Formats: sequence, C-alpha cells, structure tokens
Amino acid sequence: MSTAASGSTLRAGAGVADITPPTGTQLAGDIGRYRPVEEVREPLHARALAVEAGGRTACILSLEVAGVLDEWVEEVRIQAQTRFGLAPESLMIHAIQNHAAPCIGDHMISRLYDALPADLWWLRGGDDRYNPVAVQGMLDAVEQALASLQPVSTHVGRGIDGRVAFNRRFIMRDGSGRCHPPTCDPNILHCEGPTDPEVGVMTFRTGGGGTLAALVHHTCHPCHGYPHRYVIADWPGAWATAEEELLGPGCVPLVLNGCCGNIHHTNHLDPHHAADHQAMGRKLAETTERVLERLESQDTPVVDSAARKLRIPLRVLEGEVLDAARRLIAERPEPMWTDRTRTSIDWDWVYAVANLDLDLNRQRRPYYDYEIQAIRIGDAAIVALVGEPFVEGQLRLKLESPAPFTFVAHNCNGFVGYLPTVEAFAHGGYETRTGNWSKLVPEALDAVVDETVALLKGLFSRL
Repeated sequence: MSTAASGSTLRAGAGVADITPPTGTQLAGDIGRYRPVEEVREPLHARALAVEAGGRTACILSLEVAGVLDEWVEEVRIQAQTRFGLAPESLMIHAIQNHAAPCIGDHMISRLYDALPADLWWLRGGDDRYNPVAVQGMLDAVEQALASLQPVSTHVGRGIDGRVAFNRRFIMRDGSGRCHPPTCDPNILHCEGPTDPEVGVMTFRTGGGGTLAALVHHTCHPCHGYPHRYVIADWPGAWATAEEELLGPGCVPLVLNGCCGNIHHTNHLDPHHAADHQAMGRKLAETTERVLERLESQDTPVVDSAARKLRIPLRVLEGEVLDAARRLIAERPEPMWTDRTRTSIDWDWVYAVANLDLDLNRQRRPYYDYEIQAIRIGDAAIVALVGEPFVEGQLRLKLESPAPFTFVAHNCNGFVGYLPTVEAFAHGGYETRTGNWSKLVPEALDAVVDETVALLKGLFSRL
C-alpha cells in the first residue's frame, strides 16, 4: 500500500517525549541476565518527525530503546490512526537498539512457552510495567509533531567517518567465524566484512532560518551500557544532544541507526581502543558539522510512502538441536546459574528454552511476515527494515537504490533478530546460532534487499 503527493509546499513538525524507565525496570540487550535499573545516568527519549505535502503525511519515530515487538508496533499504529488519523503504513517506528534500555515487549522467549517459572519473567526480555510508559511517550511525540507542522525547506548531504564503528566478526585461522574475539588475538586471520562509514544528514529549516528538525544516519551497535544496570542513551543520544547544541535548542534531531547486525563500536585490531559513547557522539557531531557546510537544497516538495510484506520461512530446527534442547531442560529444569547471586544464567540453558519456544511458534506459524517500508522526502529515501540485517545488505541496497540519498534504519516496525549473510552462515558464530534472535532462513537478507530495491524503484518512478 502506498500514498503519494506533490505540492508547492512541504511542511514538517517535530516532537519529543521522555520515556526514561523507572527504577527496577528490566534492561534488555543481554542473554540470561537479570538487569533491573539501579541508576539513570541519562534520560531516554522518543523523537518524532512528521512530514506532509498535498495533504499526505508520513511520520518517523526514533526511540532510544532496545526494540519494539510487533504487537506493540501494531498497538501504537492503531492508536495513532484512531487519535490522529495517521495511516498505519505511514508511521515508521525505529528503535536504535540501545543495550542500556528496556525492550517494549518480550523478544527473548514468548508467552507461548508456558513452562518458564513465574519468577523468571525477566528472562523473556521485556518488562510489562514499562510498555505503557513507552507507548504514551511515542504517542505524545507523534501528537506534538503533527500539531507543529509548518512550511520548511529541506537540505541533505553526507560525510564519511571511519573512526567509530567496526566490523565485529572475524575469520579465524581455522576458517571459522567469530564475533568479538579477544583484541589482537593472534588467531585472527582477517575481518569478515565491511562497515558503512556514511554519516547522512537531512535538515528541515523554517522560514525564519531556524532548524526545526534533523535526520542523522550512521551504523553501529549501541552497546556501551552493556551489561550494566544503569540507563544511558548511548552514542545516538550523545549525538542527538550534540546536534541540539549545534543546530539550536529548538531543533529535534532523530538518529537513524543503520544495519548494524555485524557492526560495533569496539575495534578488535587496536589494543589502545577505548569505548566511550560520549566521545563517539562528539566525533559524529564533528563530521556532521562539516556536512552541514555543504548540504544540498532540495527543490522537489514530495512526500511519498510505501510498504509491503515479504513472507520469509523460519529456520527449521534440526532434530539433534531440538533433541539436545529437550534433553538439557529435562535434566536441568531449573536454571543453570553462573553466579552466586543468581542473576546470570548459562547461555546454553537459555538457548535451549528459546529453541523449544521457537519450535512451538514455528508449529503455529512457520514463517514471518517481514515488513519493508520506505518514505520519500524530496530526493531522499528513508528505508525501514525489521531486525538486525548485516551491513552488507545495506551497502548493496544503497548501491542499487534509485534515490540520490538513501538512509536505512534497522530494528524498525517489529523484532525478528539477526539477518546474517549466506557467507556468515557458512562461517558460523554468534549471530548465526539459531534462537528467537536469529531464526530466519539464511537467504532472508538477500530476499529483503531485492524486495526493498524493487519497492524503492517503484517509489521513485511515480513522480
């Protein structure tokens, strides 16, 4: 389904709401670890950008959380349509995948698996107490954005920054693939894949010369707060704060985090590398400042959006994998704790439970309806993909896109886990290990990119 409009004026509005979790909320971004919030070092925000031309409207939400499950995407879209008349397919919900924040919904183990003890609710990956807080914040931000629509001019550009994001997967000397090997491990043969160093920038300026909002795009896992019990907004929050200072306090900057399934802020080839999310935000702001000096004005006030679903099969659990999971849980029905405080569970036990859950879900529905969404703003395309695709897919998408500027956001409009390359499956490693956070067939990434390119070509051929 799609909508298109071309008129003499493009309008935009922006909004922001606080979605900081209260003390005690379970933080996401880890496997089998109890992580209640003990300290809030930085607030979390929901930021919204609405764009409109000729009566057609699209809205982008950028959230400083770990993820948003499909049922909660549907809930927000239904409420946005009921309250504001916003078509569901025109609302893009992007979670930056902050590993020092909650997840909206259960992304590790579903409610279909009912053998999990009640006191291990946190193992499911979400926290029911937080979901209403986040939903209200999202709707508040959208309402502000729609209420503040005003004429704007749009400007777009890009820069390159290779200082802050690195491929985290390596081919070892035995031919295997490994995620996060020890720094400068002599068994490293070479890095498995590329990065995407693009820093994309799009600004929305009012008639008075101020900047109402900005979209900024880069690609990297936000894991600086892992595995601690404090809340931070990680590098996207630090970058957004720096952009507010750079573009003025009235500006609402939305970060679009790209396909970072295999991209991380740790440089495993530099023994002196120090991970610092504030420093990363400052470096990206430095690059953004250079981009702002050479932005291109857009002369086509076009708003267009399109979305479609691609049915992708779930991975079949091999008999021995499923048998091993059943055997482990039968022998060890209680969690295999790795610490005396009973706050961390052995990964093999968690994977066993997750695979039993995955098998139950696959019996009910052996596929996932993967949403691909694209929003056109002038000559720029904003692409929304579900899950954590590997960066190779994003690079091919940008190469084949008909748009002069294509900014891709991962972890949008639902959760489905990793989409590795076919080559990565051959090498093995964490991201390819079957579980609820890696469950699609190996061909999924190529299929998604093919369908996205086709969607974009259709989107940019209509006007």
